[in-house]
This record gives sequence, C-alpha cells and structure tokens, in this order.
Amino acid sequence: MADKQISLPAKLINGGIAGLIGVTCVFPIDLAKTRLQNQQNGQRLYTSMSDCLIKTIRSEGYFGMYRGAAVNLTLVTPEKAIKLAANDFFRYQLSKDGKKLTLFKEMLAGCGAGTCQVIVTTPMEMLKIQLQDAGRIGEGAGRQGSRAGELARPLPCYHLVPRAERETSRPSPFSPAAQRKTLSGQAQLSGGRGAQPSMEAPAAPRPTATQLTRDLLRSHGIAGLYKGLGATLLRDVPFSIVYFPLFANLNQLGRPASGEKSPFYVSFLAGCVAGSTAAVAVNPCDVVKTRLQTLQRGVNEDTYSGFLDCARKILRNEGPTAFLKGAYCRALVIAPLFGIAQVVYFLGIAETLLGLPRVQP
Repeated sequence: MADKQISLPAKLINGGIAGLIGVTCVFPIDLAKTRLQNQQNGQRLYTSMSDCLIKTIRSEGYFGMYRGAAVNLTLVTPEKAIKLAANDFFRYQLSKDGKKLTLFKEMLAGCGAGTCQVIVTTPMEMLKIQLQDAGRIGEGAGRQGSRAGELARPLPCYHLVPRAERETSRPSPFSPAAQRKTLSGQAQLSGGRGAQPSMEAPAAPRPTATQLTRDLLRSHGIAGLYKGLGATLLRDVPFSIVYFPLFANLNQLGRPASGEKSPFYVSFLAGCVAGSTAAVAVNPCDVVKTRLQTLQRGVNEDTYSGFLDCARKILRNEGPTAFLKGAYCRALVIAPLFGIAQVVYFLGIAETLLGLPRVQP
C-alpha cells in the first residue's frame, strides 16, 4: 500500500457529497436530540423523540424541524471531508512500511481524524445548537406566561347580605330597573375582561446564524465560536477512535475473497453499525458539550462553568441516566449519516467525476 497515492481533492468532494445527503435525511432527529439533551428536570417539555417532533411541528410548522439546517449543510461539507480525508491520510502514512495496520495504528489514525475535524465541528455545533434550541426556550417561556396569566386572573367577589334584606330588597327580574342593572353589569364585566392585560410572554424573534456569529465575534472574539472546544474534543476524538477501526474491520468481513472492494451494502451496514456504536459510547460527552454550548437557559435551569462542573451538576441533580439523554436519537442520526457517507466515499463518486483511479484505503 506504500506505493499507492490518495487523492485528497477527491476525498474532500466525496465527504462533502456524503455529508449533504446524510444531514438532509436525518436533521429532524438531530434537532430532537439537542432539545431532549438540553431540557432539565424542572423544564421537561418533551417525553420522547416522537413527542418532541410532534410538538415542534404544531408550534413551529414542518420547517421548524429543520431549524439550524442551513448552518449544518454549509459546514458539514468541510467537516465530513476533513474527518474522512484525515483518516485516510493518517492510515496511509502509518502503513508506509507495507505491513497491515494494527488495531493500535487504526485507533491512532482515528484519533488524528477526530482532532482535525474539531476546527470546523466546534463553531458548526455552537451555531446549530442555538438555532435548534430556540424553539424549546420559546415554548417553555410561553407555558410559563400562560400559567402566570391563569394565576393572575382576578377571582369573583361575593357579598354576604342578610336573608331578610334579600327578601325585602330583591327586585323582580322582569322589572325595568333589574334589566338595566343586568345590562350594566354585563358591560362592566366585558369591559374589565378587555382591559385585563395579557400575561403571556411575547414571542421572541428567532435568531439567525449570521446574527449569532456577529454577536459572538463582537462580544467574545473568535473564542466565542469555539466555546466548548474541550468538550467537543472529548466527544469527537473517542468517537473516531471507536468508529474508524470498527468500520474498517466490519467492512473487511464483507470483502470478497478475490480481494475486490466490499459491495456498497456492506459498506453501508458497516457504517451504520460502527456509527451507532460509537455514538452511544460517547453520548455522555455529547450531553455535556450540548449543555456547555447552549447560551440561553430556561427558567430555573442550571448554568455551568466548565466540563467537570457541568458533569457534576448533571450527576447530582438529574442522576446518571441523564448522560444517556438523546442516545437513541444520536444513534438514529449517526447510523444512516455515516452509512451514507461510507457508501458515497467507498464508491468513489468524486474519482469517477474527476477521472481518477479508485484507490481502496
């Protein structure tokens, strides 16, 4: 393998195509994952992924499920391209001696790929999370306003009148005086209701990716876009260490004895299995990363000063199962995302378009 050359432009194009297709298919599930991970015990708006998606459609419409997708679609091309191309590059460099890659070297190549991708992943996740979670914050504020309005509603006043006085002073309900009094009371009641101020919280304007980027750069500089960089590294590096060696070995099992490349369905299944396994394995780090990168908090939600502080508060206030919030959503996102990515990648669509020879990594 030492004499084979890899085409980085082709790998970048393949990674970009795969990322665009995959994100378009699974983005609503990713939105549900973010909202489930961010809700704390005091602000449980959603009970499951399906409940979250149904409520999102009802309150924000169908396209509300794709809030933040523009950021992902814009940055997923370099993100996936860097990840896949970097893994290929490190595997190529580590196999120059002509020997088969050991498991340790495969893990080392995955570690290098995960480290390289955070250059793009961190700002992409930072912007995407704010856009995805804006609907949850808005819905939570609306519910709090509705409850406040119900509590502030004035109670009717009752005056106790002695029975003898009621008997002597009660006018006939059909008398003109009684009818005028009834009409006057109804007018005052309707007028009072109309003048009662609404306690529902006004709908906050939805932020845009451009506005968020401008605000973060103005207030924190470039570091604002890289908030949660350490947590992103702690998620993506272990993910790549697990994913790439597992995929390579699963894909190898389906390779024909003749030495040809694996069929596309083998690459797809290998990508799905390896992706979902790695996603669930690093989900605790993903929960912490999501909490750290969220800028707006709901009522009575905790704030965090760093990775360890966030992990400690989640464990103390929500229990160990909180680290698995959104795990099945993340598995449903990553499995087809990387399955599609590996099919496009291993079919070598870009090599065909560019007229380059297909090289099996």
